[in-house]
Amino acid sequence: MSFDEEWSQVRSETVAMRLNSVPAEGGGAGGGGPTDYKVTSADLKAIGNEAQELYHWFERDAFHAGAQTDAAAKSLDGDGFQTGSAMWTMWDMWRDQAETLISACAHIHNHLEDTVTSHANHEEVLITNFSMATIDEHFK
Repeated sequence: MSFDEEWSQVRSETVAMRLNSVPAEGGGAGGGGPTDYKVTSADLKAIGNEAQELYHWFERDAFHAGAQTDAAAKSLDGDGFQTGSAMWTMWDMWRDQAETLISACAHIHNHLEDTVTSHANHEEVLITNFSMATIDEHFK
């Protein structure tokens, strides 16, 4: 099943969805459907801030075991245990996954912050255009 097919199926299954025991707005027949969810700039900013907080926490704490892992792996290798190379394999995988998560958090934060700013700019343009249209009506 393609992503579009799966997404369409999920959307159709959520028409009667209820959130916190309250019917979804516009979810009934004739309504706008399940895509009528509203997200405010404050919501986006809060999610972006959480992503940024996770980024800083993970950046600080994800790699502190590297030096200890190096020492332990060298000691085990020196004593003839294969566990040393296994520790390096595990550490490489952990580091790659941690770097991916850190990058994703930064991307989420930056994207949501840009979305909030972009939305505010679009609102300002709409307000300005509406005001100009109203003014123009009086000069016709």
